[in-house]
Amino acid sequence: MVKNLRGGENVIIGAKGPVNMDLCEQLRSKLREAVERSRADGILLSGGVDTGILAFVARPSTGFTVALKDSQAPDIVYSEKISKFLGIEHKKIEFTTEEALATLPEVIGILKTFDLAMPNDLSIYFALRLARENRISSVMTGDGADELFAGYSYMVELPPKDLERYIRRLSQNWHFSSGYLGRALGVEVRQPFLDEDFVRFALEISPELKVKDGVGKYILRKSFEDLIPTEIVWRRKEPIEYGSGSTKLHEIINSMVTDEEFQSARKEVDIKFINKEHFFYWRIYNEVVGEIPRAKDNEIKCPCCGAAIGTYHCRTCGFSRPLKESYQLVP
Repeated sequence: MVKNLRGGENVIIGAKGPVNMDLCEQLRSKLREAVERSRADGILLSGGVDTGILAFVARPSTGFTVALKDSQAPDIVYSEKISKFLGIEHKKIEFTTEEALATLPEVIGILKTFDLAMPNDLSIYFALRLARENRISSVMTGDGADELFAGYSYMVELPPKDLERYIRRLSQNWHFSSGYLGRALGVEVRQPFLDEDFVRFALEISPELKVKDGVGKYILRKSFEDLIPTEIVWRRKEPIEYGSGSTKLHEIINSMVTDEEFQSARKEVDIKFINKEHFFYWRIYNEVVGEIPRAKDNEIKCPCCGAAIGTYHCRTCGFSRPLKESYQLVP
């Protein structure tokens, strides 16, 4: 039974303020149970709080980390620290810009998208491929922790009631590329934070405990702050592309499209391209996937590409509804 999730008198004062002791213990227990149901041989290890906690709880045999070559990716540094702390084997590689560009058609073909988040997906792909090359058949990921515990900066800015509604909406519509990429590569992806029982538990936690003093995932961090290194548990949230250094690909790819090509495409193609990079990905999509699946009469049409869109995000082109509109759509 989940008890006392909205706060209470049984609190302690830690480095970042008061927290419910019972809730912290419940969270640790629920996550341990979820990990047991999602056991894997390895873990995609970023060195952030989510995968750091999973590595602590699961103690997998091997952690896998990737980064864009010469990018000074912070994930390499932090994943090394948590690996040494836990005594688990750590495998890491750096992929080149040329390798990333050569791999784009395969990733776009698997995911059937030309979303601008492609550098994120490339990093995940290379990490999963590294696991396969090391004969690891299953890996854990931290998918879902940011969505459940308000890990993104834009979520931290929402009022508590709106945040709660938005998180519940996300839990009904989330979509993670790691599962699709894993199946294509023959590596099973297991996601403890998406365990049904754990999700139910997390949804009942007050939003005031998920965000405190401008810090997202507060209760998750607090629950493990005495168990893993402080620099890991309180590490600032960074998207995969920043942690892996692959954010540099945005500028590189954008420069590969001329102004003439882009202006011509905007006139000839019935898609509202966000920028040159967006067009670059679409061009590959058009070659390896083909036509965009148009929304049916009973579906909401994406204003960017014309595909069917969910209540807040188009999986085909990456268009997202304004944040306020997204959470206000929840009844």
